[in-house]
Order: sequence, then C-alpha cells, then structure tokens
Amino acid sequence: MIRPITLVTAQFADIPITDLASKASKWGYDGLELACRNDHLDVDRAATDKGYAEGHLEMLANHGLKIFAINNGLTGQLVCDPNTDARSDALVPKKCRGNADAKREWAVRGMINSARAAKNLGIKVVNGFTGSSIWHMIYSFPPIREGMIDDGFRYFAEMWNPILDEFDRCGVRFGLEVHPTEIAFDIVTAHRALEAINHRDAFGFNFDPSHLHWQMISPTKFLKTFSDRIYHVHIKDAKLSLDGESSILSSHLNFGEPGRGWDFRTPGRGEIDFEEIIRTLDAIGYYGPLSVEWEDAGVDREFGAAEGYEFVKAKQFAPSNRVFDEAFGE
Repeated sequence: MIRPITLVTAQFADIPITDLASKASKWGYDGLELACRNDHLDVDRAATDKGYAEGHLEMLANHGLKIFAINNGLTGQLVCDPNTDARSDALVPKKCRGNADAKREWAVRGMINSARAAKNLGIKVVNGFTGSSIWHMIYSFPPIREGMIDDGFRYFAEMWNPILDEFDRCGVRFGLEVHPTEIAFDIVTAHRALEAINHRDAFGFNFDPSHLHWQMISPTKFLKTFSDRIYHVHIKDAKLSLDGESSILSSHLNFGEPGRGWDFRTPGRGEIDFEEIIRTLDAIGYYGPLSVEWEDAGVDREFGAAEGYEFVKAKQFAPSNRVFDEAFGE
C-alpha cells in the first residue's frame, strides 16, 4: 500500500488557496494539509458552515486533490504558552493583543472549532501545537523547585482535556507535532504528556523527524515507542552544522544565517535517513499521508515543494508480504 503525498500549506499562506492547489496538482501531490490561516481555511467558519467546508473540498477535488488533515499549530500554541510577549500578539486578532487571558480564550475556542471543522470536512486528524507553560524552564537555572515541572504537565491536562472532549464528540484526533516550545519535545516528555491526560485516544502525534534529529533523538525510536499514537507524518529534513563555535541552541541566529548550529533542509538535502523511516512506518502499520513541509531557507519554496514530492515518491515502496527465501520451499 502506497501512502498519499500531501503538502503543508502554512509556508505558502500568502498564496491564494486556489492558486496553490493548482500548483500542487501540477507538482503531483495527492492532497493538501490545509493551514488554518488566511483563505486556506477559516476554522471558525468551517466549524459552523458546512457549505463553506464542502466548497473547499469541491475546489480541491477540481484540482485532483484531497484533504487528509488540517493544521492549526499557531492557535494551539497559545493554549499553554504564557502569551506575555509580542510574539503571540502577532498570532491573534487585534482585540486580543496585549492580553494573555484573551489570547488563551481565543486559542481554546479556535482548537475546539478545529475539531468541528475537521468533522465538517470529513477528516479525522487535526495537527498542531499545545504550547507549554514550562518551556522557559528547560535549563535548571535559576533552580527549579520540586513540583514546578509537574505543575506544568497538570496545567497542560487542565487546558487540553476540555478541548479533547470536543475532539472525542466529533470523532477527530489531535496530532501534536513534538517540537521545542511544546509540552512534549522528545520521547521522555511525550511519555509524560500522555500520562498527564491518562493516555486518552484523542491525543497522539504528528511525527516530524526534523525536530527530533537536530536534538539528536532517534526518529525511528520515536516511531517504535509510540507506534499506536502516530496519527500523521510530516516529511522535513534537517542538518547539524556544529563547528565548535555555535551551539545546538542556535546562538540567537535566525534560520539560514551563517554560523547557526543546525537548520531545516528540503527532504533529501539533510541528514535524516528517510529509508529507515519508511521501513519503520511499514513495520508499525502506518499508511496515512506523508506531508511534505518546506522550511529550507536556502532553497526556493516552490522548487523545494516540487522536489520534495519527487523525493518522497521515489522513497515509497510497497512492503513485502513474504520473506525472500520462502520461495525455496515452494
């Protein structure tokens, strides 16, 4: 069974969705992972207006494309983020800016509506972020008193369980992209996040190996560890460039800047072993979409999207249903 190949639209949010759909179809994609931004998808409207949702599906179908998942990462980030600086102001309506509680309330409503929008679109997965109230405690200085980290995981459960209740009612699941600044950023914290919400089925992972690779975590070990929680897969590459001068913490250098200790790459242009990832996905029985995400500051985004599709297509293969030497017994 060959998995569908889709394109994350977040990095193309300035392109009207009809124009991007036309481009993606020509590049060969099977579908789009719609970002909940601009005209790509208005989740508040899609949650209440089935005609709007059906119109999106029809428009994509006219280009030979489908939706398998939507992505509302920017909204989900603000559910648990402290929301106390201008970075989060940029993600919310003007009326919420400068008000941490207003930003959080807006985000909770947005994630609840994401589940409802997914239901109206006839899909089963919403990808995104959770934010974290304890990410700033990643290094233990000033000293972190006993219980502070536990409090952060309890807060995550307090904020996300009511959202996940709506996911359950809608028959939709949430896929957290395990990622720095989220409640789960590696295998240890992913376990803790699941424990915090009592391993409820509505919560799983959008597997993105790029965020694991630069932290020096094994992507295939993550897949094997959470084999029943892989609800969606991103295909994005990364490369370490540590030179004894810059650090894994990126030195406050922006993506693509010389001297940075690591960077994202177009699939196939970094260090991730996608051959092993595909084989591991076969082994755990994941046959959902492989969603290409362009975030390569050194490669033109349209070139990267087109090349990304070809790379993933070439890596796909049907798994064997027999051991090679079985033929000798026939």
